[in-house]
Amino acid sequence: MQSPSSEKSAHGTSWQWDGETAGGEASADVVAGGGERLRPSRRGLLVGAGVLAAGGAAWALGRSGGVGVLPSPGPSRPQPTALSGPTPLWTYRGPEAMTPERLTDPPRRPVYLSRSGLQVLDQDRGTADRLLVFDPPTARNWPSDSDMLGKVVFGPEHLFTTYQGHAEARHFTDPAADWSLPLPDELQGQTRLAGHDRGILYGYSWGRPRADGTPPQNHLFALRVADRSVLWSVRTEQTEQPVTPTTDPKHPLLVCVRFLGGRAELAARDALTGRELWTAPGEEDLRWCVTGAERIYVPDGGGGVRMLLPTGETGWTHSPARGESWRALPPVEHGPQVIIPRDQGTVTAHDTWSGGQNWTCRLPFPLDRRNRPLVAENTLFVPGTAAGGVSAVDTTAGELEWTFHDSGPGKDVWTVAADKDRLYAGHDDILHALPLR
Repeated sequence: MQSPSSEKSAHGTSWQWDGETAGGEASADVVAGGGERLRPSRRGLLVGAGVLAAGGAAWALGRSGGVGVLPSPGPSRPQPTALSGPTPLWTYRGPEAMTPERLTDPPRRPVYLSRSGLQVLDQDRGTADRLLVFDPPTARNWPSDSDMLGKVVFGPEHLFTTYQGHAEARHFTDPAADWSLPLPDELQGQTRLAGHDRGILYGYSWGRPRADGTPPQNHLFALRVADRSVLWSVRTEQTEQPVTPTTDPKHPLLVCVRFLGGRAELAARDALTGRELWTAPGEEDLRWCVTGAERIYVPDGGGGVRMLLPTGETGWTHSPARGESWRALPPVEHGPQVIIPRDQGTVTAHDTWSGGQNWTCRLPFPLDRRNRPLVAENTLFVPGTAAGGVSAVDTTAGELEWTFHDSGPGKDVWTVAADKDRLYAGHDDILHALPLR
């Protein structure tokens, strides 16, 4: 999950491989049951274009516009107690474990994704607002490593996905504001939406062999939400996945991860036309890529970070020094700083233009690629393991302010999102709303 899209620092990870390890008001929805359930493994789902093209499991969100019904909760369990950190404003307990790794660019409100669908919650009370159900129903073992499921994409008020040759928009609370857009013929193959930025939906598709012998075609495309139209569509020789947000708003650059068999490269395109501008090699098979306001961050090939300028040239590189053993995770840009989490459990802040280190902070838990930090109200919130909790770090001095965790139990890492007033922190079947101030 992430904080509001209006804050560049809160966009979080723009692209990364999936982790290697893993309506109405009903007061019963708040801390109301849900026995312990095992979570299936969530090792990496995508390994290049070949795996993307091999996907056969189609899924989307229901088009009925109705409010779904969550499964009956299990026996009532006591509300977890906060062992440290701020006192929750409310706590929501779902009837089954969340699957937050399916989310990209979550909205400015609390949501709870599970096999039953996407449950939208009321920000103030933590009660169920609307359940967007899956159609067709998810498989019993969803999510699993063998699934090829598209990630759900959010705009300010809608959830977007594709289904049966259409781009689908589902409003978070108002079924009357749902809509569906038929896609052109060249996008009628396997289609994925990759992200939303400034009113534009970006996606990619790969075709199927045609009966007349015409070879399959791959395409990148952009859809304009305001008038529900195709802004552009370009054919590509390889599969490319767009990375959002785009860079400089005045001259928006759309960065794409291009799959080349067993490796990957960056391909930068004009976000308004789709025209290719430049390419750059991708170290470590581009296991992640993050776009900032005027910068791009990618792995440097040695466990560190390389900053690229909008021209594709390298600005600076930050790598482990002699005797150090750590691996950088996707950075978070915040104003003049970029914050780099490291897998051994530290975060460092660097000047965005020079790469010089401003501060370092030791966390009380290690990190892996499932952990997705965000910045809100000049505080870095870093989610850890279920037992580790969520740490708040002052972005000015790099001081650890507090760590919040509950009494559990749990197995999944925490996820975080934020609006202008609250931090939403959850793991397994629990979601807490914490005050930002």
